[in-house]
Amino acid sequence: MPIFEYKAIDGANKVKKGIIDADTTRDARQKLKKDRLFVTDIKEAKGKKDRAVRIRGVTGVETPNKVRTEQIAAVTRQMASLLQAGIPLAEALRMVIEQAPDKKIESVYRDIREKVTQGMPFGDAVLQHPAYFTDLYSNMVKAGESSGALDQVLVRLAGFLQATTRLKNKVGAALIYPLIMMVVGVIVVAVLMVFVVPRVTQLIKGRGQELPLPTAILITVSDFLVNYWLLVLVGALLATIAFQTFIHSEKGSLLWDRFKLRLPVFGDLMRKQSMARFTVTLATLLRSGVPALQALQVTKSVLDNKVLQNALQDVHDRVIEGTDLSTPMKMSGVFPPTVSYMVGVGEQAGNLEEMLERVGATYDEEVDLATQKLTSVIEPLIIVLLAVIVAGIVIAIVMPLLQLQRA
Repeated sequence: MPIFEYKAIDGANKVKKGIIDADTTRDARQKLKKDRLFVTDIKEAKGKKDRAVRIRGVTGVETPNKVRTEQIAAVTRQMASLLQAGIPLAEALRMVIEQAPDKKIESVYRDIREKVTQGMPFGDAVLQHPAYFTDLYSNMVKAGESSGALDQVLVRLAGFLQATTRLKNKVGAALIYPLIMMVVGVIVVAVLMVFVVPRVTQLIKGRGQELPLPTAILITVSDFLVNYWLLVLVGALLATIAFQTFIHSEKGSLLWDRFKLRLPVFGDLMRKQSMARFTVTLATLLRSGVPALQALQVTKSVLDNKVLQNALQDVHDRVIEGTDLSTPMKMSGVFPPTVSYMVGVGEQAGNLEEMLERVGATYDEEVDLATQKLTSVIEPLIIVLLAVIVAGIVIAIVMPLLQLQRA
């Protein structure tokens, strides 16, 4: 469906600009007229048709783009406020479209509004845009629609999206400084090996003296990097492609995720981050009225570790057979004993959602501590490693010079 750019005047005599999707210019004018907009100029946005199709997701081949979750969370909270004020869903969507943070999100919500006005449930309409809305979002919206508490669900969903984003950003922000140190260190060593060392070693070779072993090794490595740098780059690229192919395979992803969980310090951080995400997600879904089995399936898709996903799938299957949640969680050996115990207490007391939220808050705090611990370990290790490498290069250069002075 084509995309049209328009200029119009609203009821307050203010000029508005935007985009709208329609079959023809006439259809676009009629849609804008229904929104109480008087069109002064409208034209088809050339070259944007394919892009519009990708955004709309009509063909089912929507390309996932990096969308800021904070924007979706803000729009979701805005919609919740409008619905709580008694504004109908279609009208709330129209107001959201007018205040959309960018044109991509505006196009998505415009398509959602069009589908909703045609009779499609809001939960199904958002699912047409998987690059923007997850299964979790759709299931919570569906539960809110069926229970008549869509506004409350949207408030809870906005808070969940913001909390999830903060949880992801904690680890990423903590690793930025060590990553920068590592990149700078690699660049410094590469410059020394490719540009500095060859000039110094030419002077040493010219003396015709016997080279110490560290110096000979340094010269060999430097010559290899200078003469075969293209081979090194190609080898690194092929190794990266092979590794990515391996970890994206069924067996490879399982082995890689299991290895990550067994790593000291980092594995502990990953497990705690996953437990925080698991408990908060499951609690949010259950409080929104999503059935337990469906909530488990949706929560499984939120976890980004194959080992934990398989364990949660086993819990789901055991629950279908009639058991409780806590027993298969304990038997899996993947979930920490505290999580299994609190889930069991919550099931017996009838306040599972509250217990899950408590566990999630606890693990959220532990993620902060584990992140600080990780950075306090990584930074000294990187510094020591770079110091050892640079010191080794300096020693390999100085040793023959000292021998020359003694001679």
